[in-house]
Amino acid sequence: MRFFSDNAAPVHPAVFAAMAAHNTLDTAYDGDALSRSLDARFSALFETEVRALWVPSGTAANCLALAALCPPFGGVVCHRDAHIQNDECGAPEFYTHGAKLMIGEGDGAKLTPDSIRAVIDIIANDVHRVQPHAISITNATEYGMVYMPAEVAAIGALARERGLALHMDGARFANAVAHLGCAPADLTWRAGVDALSFGFIKNGGMTAEALIFFKPDLAADTLRRRKRAGLLLSKGRYLAAQIVALLEDNLWITNGAAANAAARALAEAGGARLVYPVEANEVFLRVTPEEAAGLRALGFDFYDWAPGEIRLVTSWNHTIEQVRPLAEAIAALP
Repeated sequence: MRFFSDNAAPVHPAVFAAMAAHNTLDTAYDGDALSRSLDARFSALFETEVRALWVPSGTAANCLALAALCPPFGGVVCHRDAHIQNDECGAPEFYTHGAKLMIGEGDGAKLTPDSIRAVIDIIANDVHRVQPHAISITNATEYGMVYMPAEVAAIGALARERGLALHMDGARFANAVAHLGCAPADLTWRAGVDALSFGFIKNGGMTAEALIFFKPDLAADTLRRRKRAGLLLSKGRYLAAQIVALLEDNLWITNGAAANAAARALAEAGGARLVYPVEANEVFLRVTPEEAAGLRALGFDFYDWAPGEIRLVTSWNHTIEQVRPLAEAIAALP
């Protein structure tokens, strides 16, 4: 009955089991065998050499990535509704020691090469102006829209043309990949992405995200930034265990696909009320305050978004059967 956020979803049993299996004396910080295995595991997943670091939150992953890609005097182009702009309490500026977020526009919280050019082309190349150094995109976006590989590649090409780095906030990367059915590589480094915040917490994890560098040399300073920020947890094997459990047998994809399927069931019920096409696990509906109150009176929990809009988020543990009561309630709205 709760559709407020996939952050509130239960931890997958496989994650608990993996943590319990490694609940033994081991090396501290990131020196354990599981943590040391992440580079190879993610390199195999992405079909190229990467460096992979565990971190305890998506904010940490995003901001450590941006600190590696942008100097304090530089700028990061992101969408007006990006999580790093609206929901990280100034953490990107804090971790980068002052880099500026440069705000772009686009339907469904998606940037395009044209919307990025609209931001950066008006900036005079002189010492008085903050110069862009990176672009950050979110996949799936804050409105549940998924960037296609070709869309990422177009932005990646612009980034290379202008000498900019490209970061992807993949808090819901599993949902994007499950929707597209593509190779993770096609959506990231092959399309020009330099760093990926790979979300696991929304996908059945508990306290672990992965920061993936497709340019491995970027990891060296980030190891020190992670420590300096208080993010190098002493019992890091428990974070690594969560990630490994979700990578095993592509459980992360299975979980993303389950959440997406539940969202599609709600979308079918929503019909003309849909604000955006449903491509991941977020559903935005137009409802009146009275209709929203009626749904809540039936026991459903969700987030009020813009005036006259609500957001419903499905999770890895939602089945079609479990979301059917809400789907029926939505379909029954006058």
